[in-house]
Amino acid sequence: MNKSKKRLLRRLLAADWRLFTGAALCTVASVFLGFMTPAVLAEVLDHYLAGMPSRLPPPFDGWAAALGQGGNILMPLVGAGVLIVLISLLNGVASFYKGRWTAMASENAATTLREKLYRHIQALPFSYHSKASTGDLVQRCTSDVDTVRRFLSFHLMNIITTALMVGIALVLMLPISLKITLVSLSSAPLLVAFSMVFFKRVIASFRKAEEADGKLSAVLQENLTGVRVVRAFGQAQKEIERYDEANLDQRDKYIASVHLEAGYWGLSDALSSLQIVLTLVMCIFEAIAGRISVGDMVVFTSYVSMLVGPIRQLGRILSDGGRSMVALERIDEVLREKEEEDLPGATAPDLSGDIVFDQVSFRYDGGQDVLSGLSFTVKAGETVAVLGPTGSGKSTIALLLQRMYKPQSGRITIGGHDISQVARHHLRGRVGLILQEPFLYSKTIYENLRIAAPQAPREAVEQAARDAQAYDFIQESEKGWDTLVGERGVTLSGGQKQRAAIARTLLKDSDILIFDDSLSAVDTQTDARIRKALKERRRGITTIIISHRILTLKEADRILVLEDGRLVDEGSHEALISRPGLYQRINSIQAGLAEETEALAPPAAAERNVR
Repeated sequence: MNKSKKRLLRRLLAADWRLFTGAALCTVASVFLGFMTPAVLAEVLDHYLAGMPSRLPPPFDGWAAALGQGGNILMPLVGAGVLIVLISLLNGVASFYKGRWTAMASENAATTLREKLYRHIQALPFSYHSKASTGDLVQRCTSDVDTVRRFLSFHLMNIITTALMVGIALVLMLPISLKITLVSLSSAPLLVAFSMVFFKRVIASFRKAEEADGKLSAVLQENLTGVRVVRAFGQAQKEIERYDEANLDQRDKYIASVHLEAGYWGLSDALSSLQIVLTLVMCIFEAIAGRISVGDMVVFTSYVSMLVGPIRQLGRILSDGGRSMVALERIDEVLREKEEEDLPGATAPDLSGDIVFDQVSFRYDGGQDVLSGLSFTVKAGETVAVLGPTGSGKSTIALLLQRMYKPQSGRITIGGHDISQVARHHLRGRVGLILQEPFLYSKTIYENLRIAAPQAPREAVEQAARDAQAYDFIQESEKGWDTLVGERGVTLSGGQKQRAAIARTLLKDSDILIFDDSLSAVDTQTDARIRKALKERRRGITTIIISHRILTLKEADRILVLEDGRLVDEGSHEALISRPGLYQRINSIQAGLAEETEALAPPAAAERNVR
């Protein structure tokens, strides 16, 4: 186990050390009480029935002798019976509290671990989430945490039990007969050696199984998330085959680990049974020879039988221990990822000033430059549109402005403040971003809109919905504002989701608004109404509109044209269409399509009238 995992395990144990300590003390008490019953039986057989000297140390031997005075054998037998009952009751109490405190501590540890993982994942940079598998992360936060919980709950105290029982058994058995003790434990070295090999192999096997489990969760999560696409393209059968492949791979990996466990259990059972038989045979020969008493024989056979359980349980401990080590390693991998941090002395300044990109270059991991020495300025309160082909870096500008990524070179300032020096929560709170595919929670429409501003009054929420042209469809929904939108907003159309997302962002009262192709799913008339409402609302708010639709861009104060991550042209709509270039070509294509649509519109309208 590496140092990082050890620290994590120590923190989990230290968080509820009182409960774990109490459970450990109860475990110790239970083990000692378990060894007392054979000792009492041996005392009765040898001292009271066979007349041999008492086995008990002073002053207990005197008390035992007093019980047997006058040849009254009934008193010591009754006393022994009462003592065995008391030992059993005490053992039951110790076992109860051991189980209760261990369960409480392990549940607390699992809760702490889940919360720690979740908080850490929330603090990880966007670059991590863009590469991580959601299904695998869910697996680590649920199944892996539960694996650690089960080990702490069921097997941590079993380690103490096994170690104590072997130690106490040796202390009690060696003074009686060294020969029988050695025979009784002759299989232990072989079992320990095999356990070490088994433990190494089981860790490797479970690591593969957990990875296969994570892949299976990822396939399931992707399928359920993209169920619309799956149905739309008739890919259900292909997805079933993909899931079956991952499912069979997981099954094969787990069967391989089960085969390892079965081999260990078979060998440990054989060695344990052989150990009992050897001890019994040896005790019989030694008792016939007069070298041990009947009580000694009871002690040996009882203690060896008591040791068989923990030794056999060692396989389960090693198996689940290996599984928990793999789970802990997978959890620790996430926790070792560096959290997104602000620079020392990060500030929360006014961000209503000019936006300046100064020679900004950016590339994703291992890729080519998406932006190359990009420089431009957006004046405070100005509306600037961005146009460019796919892959030209338009959306990257939005992500850089919210500091989801950091540029490789150059700097970005807002109001003269380098955004790398601005506290990220403050920056993202003042820069509103509406994406092309907005995320909506499985809540009511009203709750989804108020997420951006939980304290916003009803009037403000409704006004934001009106400005985003979402008010009418909300009112017409089955339950109005209380309509559930379904997971990821699945019950809403693309345009409705975009309008709801715009309304949600408007409630933030941001200094800067970025529309990243977030009007692509609405019709041109709704687009125009939204832009008109926003123009009236956003006085003093700097707005950046990223779109492929010329109608959406044309009313901006200025339009930036990007190509291959560089600024190739800029100006007003009238200026850009008057000179050759990318903007003029795109405008001509979209104008031609618009003319075709208008040409087809009258016959369609006439046909509807006839109907």
